[in-house]
Amino acid sequence: MKRFLFLTLVCLLSCNAQKHLGKEIEGLVVLEQDGYSGVGAFEAREIRDTKSLNKFYSQINRTRKPGLPVPMVDFSQEMVLLICLGEQQGQKSLRLSKIKETETEFVVGILMDGKTGKPEETKPITTPFYLYKMPLTDKAIVFQQVD
Repeated sequence: MKRFLFLTLVCLLSCNAQKHLGKEIEGLVVLEQDGYSGVGAFEAREIRDTKSLNKFYSQINRTRKPGLPVPMVDFSQEMVLLICLGEQQGQKSLRLSKIKETETEFVVGILMDGKTGKPEETKPITTPFYLYKMPLTDKAIVFQQVD
């Protein structure tokens, strides 16, 4: 019986169990994801107006012809979460979750999962970005990477 409890405790504290922490964010929808953003370092931010969204799209469309269309967002009811992963080797998947919510802030957990397959030296280097929309909130959005 002691071994069973010990093994259960070890499983709960392992890295894989930690990845499942956090709750699903209600109303979160993926607007766009692509392998090239031109942003070389990790960046996570909220976008609450059309001007800021257009500015980001002008940055990623500099080398694209004809370019990605800017998604339509009703900023009176919705806001956008932008996650740029920076330079990555290989393909990553991204999951967002609500870690904590208080009266003043909303903590969003960012979990990146790497896909295995080819050896590291043959994987292309990309700068992926993910764009999500969610219901508008007055709370400050705080991003936290989850290991």
